[in-house]
Amino acid sequence: MARSARAQEEIRRFLDIGAVQVAELDLDGDEAVLRPGPGSPPVTHGEVFVLVRRAGRPVGTLLGRVPEGADPRAVLAERARAECGPAVFGEPGEPPFTSVVVATRERAGQLARALDSLLAQDHPRFEIVVVDNAPVTSETRELIERKYAERVRYVCEPVPGLAAAHNAGLDAVGGEVVAFTDDDVVADPRWLTELSAPFAADAGLGCCTGLILPARLTTPAQVLLESHGGFAKGFTPRTYDPARPPGDEPLFPFTAGRFGSGANMAFRTAVLRSVGGFDPATGAGTAARGGDDLYGFVRVLAQGHRLRYTPYALVWHHHRETWRDLETQAYGYGAGLTAYLTAVLVNRPALLPAFLARLPRGLAHARALTAVREAEGGGTPGDHDVRTHPWPRRLSRLQRRGMLYGPAGYVKARRALRATARYETARGAR
Repeated sequence: MARSARAQEEIRRFLDIGAVQVAELDLDGDEAVLRPGPGSPPVTHGEVFVLVRRAGRPVGTLLGRVPEGADPRAVLAERARAECGPAVFGEPGEPPFTSVVVATRERAGQLARALDSLLAQDHPRFEIVVVDNAPVTSETRELIERKYAERVRYVCEPVPGLAAAHNAGLDAVGGEVVAFTDDDVVADPRWLTELSAPFAADAGLGCCTGLILPARLTTPAQVLLESHGGFAKGFTPRTYDPARPPGDEPLFPFTAGRFGSGANMAFRTAVLRSVGGFDPATGAGTAARGGDDLYGFVRVLAQGHRLRYTPYALVWHHHRETWRDLETQAYGYGAGLTAYLTAVLVNRPALLPAFLARLPRGLAHARALTAVREAEGGGTPGDHDVRTHPWPRRLSRLQRRGMLYGPAGYVKARRALRATARYETARGAR
């Protein structure tokens, strides 16, 4: 097939992707409670992406179809009981005092939705810090002062970039644990407790990440992204220990994208400060385009601390909505991946021999995974064995281009930071 014809076919397939409802189903004994996802209307007939819970905790997802005229709760509960077996949970324990940092820029409407969910957390002792990153207007500050003044602290960080904003938040917090999330999420009421409690149980834990699921699947872009895993890392808790490298991760700890994402992560505050926080030349809002969260994961692991992934700490994420958003995201992911690797090796040159030693096996492993993906195509949300939404080759090409650009982007971002520092020094001297 000619390239233009193939591109047209990819666009046609993309536009044919239909919306999917989002819901959550709580199984408790013989009872089942079905609720729409955050901000979604009541469930009706058609396709439904379902988060299945037991005893309130996430245990799996499925994609169900409710026939017209059928009872959605009965149909989906029968499917969930067949696919999601009983689960045994331990008590999470008493969580430490925790600070939540939310970086934002000119998105007051989304931020208010996120803050409302954060203020509804069941955590016994926490604080919230909003970092307004390189603001153009006073909209965010005015929102905090008007609606959240007694419950949320406001910090302004003039240097653009997500890592710079996160570092400003890190400087401002007082919690033993610092959690980070984005302004486009809705946090589950138990999110902060589940994310911070592991630190009390494991003194060697430096970082904890959690589950990210789609808040809505109303556009082809949102459905396509979730069909290929979205930001979820599964429903099995896992601890990554640098003293016992996992056999299924040949590039460990440099495969940081497997550990979690920046919209749902927490660090022991003293540990994150000891590694210097995040590299401000990484992250969205810089020429590096991303990678600040991955940088943080690797630096903490390289220091000898463990990282824990827990699916019980849940946030609902509002995925990008358009094809152009996906193009930007694919390129940014590629750039952020190689930018963060560059940042790690620049800031910790001693890690270079370990990286080079792992590289051949890591590349072979990546090629094998890519071959399987291209042969099987994409999945459907909640049911990744059903391959119906192939990943467009254009997005794969954009991600590869981003990977080639990433090191140069990181260098550009470092130069921009140095220029900003010189400007601020000169202005301060006047």
